[in-house]
Amino acid sequence: MTYGIETPGKIIAVHLNYPSRIQQRGRTPEFPSYFFKPASSLAPTGGTIERPAGTELLAFEGEIALVIGEPARWVSPDEGWKHVASVTAANDFGLYDLRAADKGSNVRNKGGDGFTPIGPKAIDTAGIGEGDWRVRTWVNGDIVQDDTTDTLKFTFGQLVADLSQHMTLETGDVILTGTPAGSSVIVPGDVVEVEVDAPNAPGAPTTGRLVTTVTQGSHAFGDFGNKPQATDLQRIEAWGSEAEHAAAVAAGRANPLDEPATAEEPHPLNDEIRALLKNVAVATVSASLRKRGYVDIFIDGVHPNHEGDQILGVAKTLRMIPFRPDLFKSHAGGFNAQKRAFDTVNPGEVIVVEARGVRGTGTVGDVLALRAQVRGAVGIVTDGGVRDYSAVTEFDIPVFSQGAHPSVLGRKHVPWETDVTIACGGAAVQPGDVIMGDRDGVIVIPPFLLDEVAREAAAQEQQDEWVAARVAEGEAVDGLFPMNAGWRARYDADIAAQAIQAGQG
Repeated sequence: MTYGIETPGKIIAVHLNYPSRIQQRGRTPEFPSYFFKPASSLAPTGGTIERPAGTELLAFEGEIALVIGEPARWVSPDEGWKHVASVTAANDFGLYDLRAADKGSNVRNKGGDGFTPIGPKAIDTAGIGEGDWRVRTWVNGDIVQDDTTDTLKFTFGQLVADLSQHMTLETGDVILTGTPAGSSVIVPGDVVEVEVDAPNAPGAPTTGRLVTTVTQGSHAFGDFGNKPQATDLQRIEAWGSEAEHAAAVAAGRANPLDEPATAEEPHPLNDEIRALLKNVAVATVSASLRKRGYVDIFIDGVHPNHEGDQILGVAKTLRMIPFRPDLFKSHAGGFNAQKRAFDTVNPGEVIVVEARGVRGTGTVGDVLALRAQVRGAVGIVTDGGVRDYSAVTEFDIPVFSQGAHPSVLGRKHVPWETDVTIACGGAAVQPGDVIMGDRDGVIVIPPFLLDEVAREAAAQEQQDEWVAARVAEGEAVDGLFPMNAGWRARYDADIAAQAIQAGQG
């Protein structure tokens, strides 16, 4: 270590700093926050790290480590960088299985032996600015993290200054400055490499690659302390998303979610019903529902982002509640309900958002709309606004909303829960309801009515087309619309003839 100090007196780590990671986590800190790592967690390059027995969610975090030169106490942000003697690479390993054990202090989930590899070389900071650095991470030879310090939320100088307000930073102390997006889970046999360099500085100095190999531990945790626990939410957050976790399961690298798979009855929106409704107007289906007493099935006030858009799919619901600072703080960060809805939507589903009819803020943006499209969703319906409207319009996925609004999440709404009964545009919507939309509007069809309503509406649509053709030929509507007995007999004969012709063809 620099200045002949083998072991630093303090290792201080920053929670969030890179905008790419902040966006991934879904919360933006106003000021930096920190935790300590014990000196016993240090490890050299070329070493190993044990994934403890009974755990599954060991994650890497490639980081830039600052090594303090001259002690710092009550220094300003402008002076802070001058107290950093050298920079090196670090890997801030952690166990998601033990995150709940220490309520944010990270003592157990990030303090294990070998959980802070550092090195292999230190780069003197003389002549290099605090925004001139780059950190990259590879897993089994594939690059997974790549970011630069000119993007940081909190500069190195600010970190030194802030910490120096609370304690003396002594020669040889180490500050881990946060990780960019791309952190994920590694498993025994994986090789993780971290490199820090200053590619635009004279000589392009580099630390070289800090190499760590993951091994499997065999010593189980005792009953006298917190034991590891891996929940489905932790699995999804550790791997990055439900899709990435599912890919890891498919590759044999991750355990499946605990939620047991249950055999479900096939949804009534099958290929036959889709074919029946393909050319049927929403207005025609709504008339069939009205006959059965369903008059409040309209999602009012929403319009498509493309002329001619149609939606037919199964509802996946997302509920927003009115904004309140404490609730937004507790529910809007990380893998919140909004992200869960868009990251878990299945092919053939329609995301339906309850925004309480508030159009003065965005409830869907370009990234989420694109995510829904990539996952195979057939539409999005929100009784609120859409931000990045022009970009969303460029996508193929139909989006029905109250229109454009530039506001981001946090102005009017708190994403609260998914897959529950909601109210959207004055209509009750349950997960599994059938959502149908066209230029006339969007309606909700209870699944148990779908078969009979679809068949009746398809027959009515056929009849309406026949009537329209007669009107186009110059016939008067009186007696034709609705049909009297004479016109009905003629219609029935034409339909029978068409059926015979089709059978012969």
